[in-house]
Amino acid sequence: MTRTLALLTLFALASSAQALKLTVWDPELQLKVGYGETSGSRMTVQLVKDYSGPVKVVFSREEDEKARGLYPSLQSSYPGTLRAGQLTLEVGNTTVTLTRFLSSLKLTLTPQPAGQVFSLPGLRNVTDKTPDRPEGGR
Repeated sequence: MTRTLALLTLFALASSAQALKLTVWDPELQLKVGYGETSGSRMTVQLVKDYSGPVKVVFSREEDEKARGLYPSLQSSYPGTLRAGQLTLEVGNTTVTLTRFLSSLKLTLTPQPAGQVFSLPGLRNVTDKTPDRPEGGR
């Protein structure tokens, strides 16, 4: 019984370690305007609310997710639009909301509201100083 419980716990921890990630960029891939990550069957997503316009939605899977065949229909990126915190993706010839898109992957969207302190992985805080550049560097 103890061995079975230990195996079940290990399996639960291993399966929850897998994380499908979503990054939302402006069309030139210069500005990150959203980020999301799965935990179990939920994807928690933060989106910049004051951005309005076209975006590129990039998904990344772990190697073992690919090997296990998870999300087989998922492409690595989709064009989309972000307006007032609402993300839509262009899939084939149709436009779908992120909620509907994720439900096709058997995932539930959990929006995370941007509070006064909003940070996305990879972005500098406004209090961070710009690193000094050598003369002539751009």
